Amino acid sequence: MSHVNPDPDALASMLGLRALLEHRRPDADVTLTLDGMLARAENRAMVEYLEIPLVPVEDAPTGPGVAVVMVDTQPHTGRRASETVTPVAVLDHHETGGDLGGVAFRDIRPDMGATSTMVTSYLLEQGVPLTERLATALFYGIESESIGYPREAGPTDDGALVWLFPRADKDLMARIRNPRLPESYFATAQHALANAFLYDDLLFCWCGEVPQPDIIAELADFFIRFDQAHWVVAIGLFRDHLRLSARTDTLNAHSGEMLRSVVDGLGTAGGHDKRAGGAIPVSDRRPDAINALLRELRQRLLDQLHLTDASGRRLLQTCPTIQIP
Repeated sequence: MSHVNPDPDALASMLGLRALLEHRRPDADVTLTLDGMLARAENRAMVEYLEIPLVPVEDAPTGPGVAVVMVDTQPHTGRRASETVTPVAVLDHHETGGDLGGVAFRDIRPDMGATSTMVTSYLLEQGVPLTERLATALFYGIESESIGYPREAGPTDDGALVWLFPRADKDLMARIRNPRLPESYFATAQHALANAFLYDDLLFCWCGEVPQPDIIAELADFFIRFDQAHWVVAIGLFRDHLRLSARTDTLNAHSGEMLRSVVDGLGTAGGHDKRAGGAIPVSDRRPDAINALLRELRQRLLDQLHLTDASGRRLLQTCPTIQIP
């Protein structure tokens, strides 16, 4: 099991652990579960092209004799739909500490850039042969966590990438990296650009109601490249939750802790030093109620970043339009 709406790192980690278990315990029946949805186009392409067999978590085996292994997340961190089962093992690289009571095996390494790096090391240690598709999955799982800026990876991640690259299918990798995108993707980007505001070096962005939650993180990655912003917080409404994604290029920023303080009493949050995410349940979806919540979040952010007196401005003015050529 992974976190809700699994990303490439979670998908590759599950796939790698299945290979390890099947190598050492060929009698074991291993199920890879899907909690939530495959949101990003890249994630859907990864599952399709690498033929990753996912079973909805509600349809997975349960009961005596079934061991749950949790990857790329920890229990009770707000990143799963259900916490009714205590896992026997937890593998994760996030700083956000979960409730590990009753967990027999714990491998938590915040210094790692990806859980896929940890799984790759397991496979190397145990001499598990890698198929080309598994190498492709693990490479993309690590790359997707570490390719952007600000980069969060270390020598072990880089070593795993170097080892996996010649064993991966480069054509499949290119297809996964460059999937086709729906019209809603560009509509959300337009909405975010029109509703981005700058407060000193904080860029605060309202993405509106989004078709899938991961696009909020994609837009946060996009905005952190703005040369006047050292902090970005993108927010969007997905179903009955406000989703938040924070980015910073500041060293030792502890963005996960910052975002937890911002949503304290409202929702949950966590993450890494330079990347973080959170969610706030919304019971009143009326525009006035959403606007009031956004104003509160903006003020909490300004307070946390010591920008209380900063005045804001709209990032972009209205763009002129032309007649259809």
